[in-house]
Amino acid sequence: MSYLRYQNALIVGAGSGLSAALARVFAKEGIKVALAARDPRDLAPLVQEIEGRAYACDARQRHDVARLFADVEAWFGAPEVVVYNASYRVRGPLVELDPAEVEKSLAVSAYGGFLVAQEAVRRMLPNRRGAVLFTGASASVKGYPLSAPFAMGKFALRGLAQSMARELAPQGIHVAHFVIDGGIKSERRPEPPDQQASLLDPNAIAATYLHILHQPHSAWTWEIELRPWLEKF
Repeated sequence: MSYLRYQNALIVGAGSGLSAALARVFAKEGIKVALAARDPRDLAPLVQEIEGRAYACDARQRHDVARLFADVEAWFGAPEVVVYNASYRVRGPLVELDPAEVEKSLAVSAYGGFLVAQEAVRRMLPNRRGAVLFTGASASVKGYPLSAPFAMGKFALRGLAQSMARELAPQGIHVAHFVIDGGIKSERRPEPPDQQASLLDPNAIAATYLHILHQPHSAWTWEIELRPWLEKF
């Protein structure tokens, strides 16, 4: 079965974990990749590996986001795939939370997603083609104690994705939200020796993102949940 092919991608909120795995799987697919982060200096080895480019961007700032898209467009044209992978978490009892930190959590997790999606869709609509992918979390569907700001932001991002999917799918733009329901394995977070595959492998997650991009128009999904086999629902 034939599947949709994309030429380029922009990943916002890039780092060494899931976004790096996404960059590698996209590059292996022949997709040019641009990365955006508040401080892109740490991305230099990854940029060299995938032959991509990195840009500085604070997704909370509309002027930063507009400049990012203009710079990326000048390099490889309008992004056909845009991944929003940025989030910010603050924890604590409700009555002790710093309102400024709560505001930042909402701005990074949700408002930044809106700004990035708006710039992306403006460029996708004329061609009736493109994909906008949002990285969610367990907190997208479950509000945990001591974690209200993260749940607020992730619930909002999920609502944005669902609304966009219903509006834009008939116009040729695939919007998908990924509920990453579990911890992601990394060098800083290795798996316990007695619990193999108890954490999500970022490369396995990235493979699922690619699978969603490959979906033909007749069988699109707007949301998918991913969890390791030992994670409780």
